[in-house]
Amino acid sequence: MTEYEHHDYDVLIIGAGGAGLRAAIEAKQRGLSVGIVTKSLLGKAHTVMAEGGIAAAMGNIYAEDNWQVHFRDTMRGGKMLNNYRMAELHAKEAPDRVYELEQWGALFDRTKDGRILQRDFGGHRYARLAHVGDRTGLELIRTLQQKVVSMGTDVFMECKVLQLVHDSAGRIAGAVAYWRPTGEFVTFKAKAVILATGGVGKSWKFTSNSWESTGDGHAMALWAGAELIDMECIQFHPTGMVWPFSVRGLLVTEGVRGDGGVLRNSEGERFMFRYVADMFRAETAESEEEADKWYADHSAGRRPPDLLPRDEVARAINAEVKAGRGSPHGGVFLDIGSRRSAEYIRRRLPSMYHQFMELAGVDITREAMEIGPTCHYIMGGVKVDADTAATRVDGLYAAGEVAGGMHGANRLGGNSLSDLVVFGRRAGAAAADYIEGGHGPADFDAGEVAAAIERALAPFTRESGENPYDIQRDLQDMMQANVGIIRNGPELADALTQLDDTFSQRVANLKVTGGRAYNPGWNLATDLPSMITVSKCVTRGAIQREESRGGHTREDFPKASAEFGTFNLAHSVSGGTYDGEFTTVRSPLLTMPDELKALLEEAK
Repeated sequence: MTEYEHHDYDVLIIGAGGAGLRAAIEAKQRGLSVGIVTKSLLGKAHTVMAEGGIAAAMGNIYAEDNWQVHFRDTMRGGKMLNNYRMAELHAKEAPDRVYELEQWGALFDRTKDGRILQRDFGGHRYARLAHVGDRTGLELIRTLQQKVVSMGTDVFMECKVLQLVHDSAGRIAGAVAYWRPTGEFVTFKAKAVILATGGVGKSWKFTSNSWESTGDGHAMALWAGAELIDMECIQFHPTGMVWPFSVRGLLVTEGVRGDGGVLRNSEGERFMFRYVADMFRAETAESEEEADKWYADHSAGRRPPDLLPRDEVARAINAEVKAGRGSPHGGVFLDIGSRRSAEYIRRRLPSMYHQFMELAGVDITREAMEIGPTCHYIMGGVKVDADTAATRVDGLYAAGEVAGGMHGANRLGGNSLSDLVVFGRRAGAAAADYIEGGHGPADFDAGEVAAAIERALAPFTRESGENPYDIQRDLQDMMQANVGIIRNGPELADALTQLDDTFSQRVANLKVTGGRAYNPGWNLATDLPSMITVSKCVTRGAIQREESRGGHTREDFPKASAEFGTFNLAHSVSGGTYDGEFTTVRSPLLTMPDELKALLEEAK
């Protein structure tokens, strides 16, 4: 084997967001050597975009809140497609993880008597989100990375992992990667690998995701022999900026609505009342205050309809736009300036205020934001065991957005941050147990390393071929148009044909010029196989799920189906790359214990 820079660790963690950092802390506390690889910079993970808060049933605002209610909200929000055990563990353990963050230095906002303050968020029965203004994800990352660095953990920044590597027995043995600044290759051998690579949003034209979110972890896991589930369930966050262009796709935290912001159409109407069953009388109220009071009186004290689960709000916005009541640039308006004082907004939502003032010249204390659904999160991901975060491939674990099952068909706001720390910790602990049990790779497949490097370098060797930026643009346009928030059979079939034929051929014919150092075109060329693989899984799942459920909406199958609510769609692939043969099967949901079923029957 050609000699490259090489490193050996007990645990290799790919991704430096909340899940990866929390996994690293757990493994380091067990006395193991840990390496973290991130293709961006430490502190720049997409976790920082989760601004509104971390969901945990701590009962600081409503004493009657508890893990059982949080579990029920999560399952209902996920339209019962969740891995119930993941939802149960998450609801039970989230409060401890928040208090742990506090002990490590996180500075949460406080109640008057000094407890951690919690705010309302969509789909949650009670005010449950612990927060740091509207910068909660940033505070979580700051706290965890300070802990990780203080423990002496090795961090490899601007290092792109190309492929996982097996041993001769089929166990995961590490990974092959390259340094983005130099283009030089590097290999990592490890006894266990934890994927914490985040999401897939850059395959869509309108997304809140940053450039890193190309589905690397999803694709690498699939190529390595793991399964992906629920990939058709994409969350389009209802409030991404659609105008001005300078901030298109930028997320407006749900905290704006949690702190009193409301949605209005082009006629100034609070249209969300229209989309709440049996709430039509609220539309005839003479004032907004009367409508709010009527809704509260007739909905068991639930939050205003602007705070319905994200999938429902996104579909309502889409319906308003299609009905001709949208904003000038294809969205609706989010108004908090007429509902709260400027001082209140600047105090409670400082990042939102400064961000849009500085980047777009929009003063949210005076004018409404023009917003619309933007690709934000994927509920689907690597199929894992709930208790251990283990995949079906020995030595491989996954946590955070790259893992599927926890959120079912739709994620509730705030559950993402608690998901990261709950299952990041469990992944780190399970990897340590695996290693301490004497497991680990026997060798390191040099053939897989050589093949991955050859594929990565192939675009430099072609005399002619496609520009990777042209392929990315066309892929994003096609996925936005055919596999977006509202789907139908003919468009999905067309999308799959394009992915299987046109796009696969185009990616196989990529041409890159220049050297390997600081070459963004080559970096994109190495991302595109992952993007194509993820797009194929999303599209295949969307075709086969002939119903509407959570983040998956088929206009030709507009209602949820009892049959389709009993299984996940699981994808596998042969061949080890994006051009392998795909298989999709129905994977039955876990059987829920009677005591948990009883919780779901309460307070309907």
